[in-house]
Amino acid sequence: MSADCAEELQLLILSGWNLIALESSEEDRALALLHRLAQATERRCITWTLASGLNTGKIDSKLKDRKLKIAEGSGSGSLDEGLIGFSSCEKPAVFVVLDAHRLLDDPMAIRRLRDLLPQITARRQVVVLLGPVLHLPIELLREAAVVELPLPNEGELLSLFERLAEKRGDTSSKDAESRSHLLHAAARSALGLTGSEAMRVFRKACAKSRGLNDDAVAEIVCEKRRALGRTAALSFHQFDAGLSDVGGLGELKLWLRERRRAFGSEARAFGLPTPRGLLLLGVQGCGKSLCAKAVAREWHFPLLRLDLAATFSSESQSPEQAIREAVQVAESLAPAVLWIDEIEKGFAASESDPSASRVFGAFLTWLSEKDSPVFVVATANNVTALPPELLRRGRFDDLFFVDLPTENERAEILSIHLRRRGRDPLQFELAELAAQAARLSGAELEQAVTAALYAAFAESRELSETDLENAIHDTVPLYDTYEEHIKELRDWSKGRARPASVDAKMVELFAEP
Repeated sequence: MSADCAEELQLLILSGWNLIALESSEEDRALALLHRLAQATERRCITWTLASGLNTGKIDSKLKDRKLKIAEGSGSGSLDEGLIGFSSCEKPAVFVVLDAHRLLDDPMAIRRLRDLLPQITARRQVVVLLGPVLHLPIELLREAAVVELPLPNEGELLSLFERLAEKRGDTSSKDAESRSHLLHAAARSALGLTGSEAMRVFRKACAKSRGLNDDAVAEIVCEKRRALGRTAALSFHQFDAGLSDVGGLGELKLWLRERRRAFGSEARAFGLPTPRGLLLLGVQGCGKSLCAKAVAREWHFPLLRLDLAATFSSESQSPEQAIREAVQVAESLAPAVLWIDEIEKGFAASESDPSASRVFGAFLTWLSEKDSPVFVVATANNVTALPPELLRRGRFDDLFFVDLPTENERAEILSIHLRRRGRDPLQFELAELAAQAARLSGAELEQAVTAALYAAFAESRELSETDLENAIHDTVPLYDTYEEHIKELRDWSKGRARPASVDAKMVELFAEP
């Protein structure tokens, strides 16, 4: 169990807080923690549900001699009835209200809870509201302490897997050192899962691989991807190219390489803060998303994609729950790169949802206050659709403007795509081709190389420079359609964002005033 969360809850109980809102989608794990804390503070743990009422079954054996004045199963039907049942107990206790997120719109229950708070304090009792996402009514906002239970860390998963392996009597790895290595690898591979998900995944992987071995660890990774695929807003991405496979954008790549080592304890000792992230603004198809994916590969971090628009279209989760779960997973996998593509579309999708301002307010607060090594890379094509508060310094370390590639960058991009497709770039006049490809984006240059290869393949011959010239000539640049929009982006970026390309800085330096 997360030590910070357990310590925070215990401190709140011992210091006399009478109302705690505990946010977690892991009910069993949260209850196990609350039962241990109740035992440690010499209190009974009494749960209540809408269906079955009060339940005093899971209590510390040392406390069983204390008589309770409440009947098992009483208080079902409404939260108000449950609170009446709570009020009949005079002994120190931790009362846990399950599914509290469904019950906090009952004005009678809220009034009764407020009336009971002085009595609860005098009896050394505490009411814990437990649910995945809790929106407290205004009457309770200043009364309750809000605590979030994080996903299991590597140490918790390791302890869990050790117990499961012992129960299985797993002898697939007879060497103790090898077995310990496999258990640590399994725990690292399961980061991002809830405790119950991790248990199921571990058991399935060991059963399929006939024991704890390298195949089982690989299976845990696959199962985790499938499990997290059910998270509406978050997805895993595997990307094999690094920053050297990105053409141009020299200033941006230099900035990223300077921060490559800034996530460890050595950087903290040097006085450096953990890098927060980047906002990349600019023209479509010019490498913004490619850079986000490449930096994860360059730094050997897991790459997660957060789809903000999906949080408002999910039928299985509320937007608040989807964002919270995505952030929890990202932090549990840290250090990690969290990529938010076309972030303005998320804000546009939220306009029809009344909860949007609350969701994005919470997300922006997380961007500003996060201390976990989650490096956020957000991209945007339409800066006018972004709220001003997103652009405020402190959300991101820096803002970069990604423009159409310069002539030198176009030659580099053509070279990369030719080499990737098994051709020697030195066999082509790249400088001339780059000059002919003025106004083409990086994505359009890639498509031109692909079109030229198709033409050569259709005639059963090798690729020629003429094929590339024809493909470049036939490509209609996005610039021709969105010239005014691109000019507006360029004008907006001056003085507000750093140019991502070295050549762009030189152009500005020698530009006429």
